Amino acid sequence: MKIQVRRVYSDPGTGEGHRVLVDRLWPRGKSKADLEGVPWVKSVAPSDGLRHWFDHDPDKWPEFKRRYFAELDANPEGLAELRKALGRGARATLLYAAHDEGHNNAVALAEYLRQSSTRQNTAFR
Repeated sequence: MKIQVRRVYSDPGTGEGHRVLVDRLWPRGKSKADLEGVPWVKSVAPSDGLRHWFDHDPDKWPEFKRRYFAELDANPEGLAELRKALGRGARATLLYAAHDEGHNNAVALAEYLRQSSTRQNTAFR
């Protein structure tokens, strides 16, 4: 499965596959109707403590990923929920609300899933 990331405020593109919101907080300005049919798997989002510590500071990015990956390693139930929401299609899109398109939890989560597929031979690439 090819995993991509996209801001939740962007219009859906073609070929996105299953779209899943992976933020802990509901995106500001979005109604539930705007994302009807899009699963919200907040259980795989960074903890509130980690999210506040990171505060989207690019200098903290490597340490944020290390800490976030440790949280994900300790959260097999959340990862199972995410895998179920993503389905078994060829493509899937992780949605996020952050302004920074290069340093956010969805980018880190996609990297984690790709690394996991290499280590565990799962369905993610």
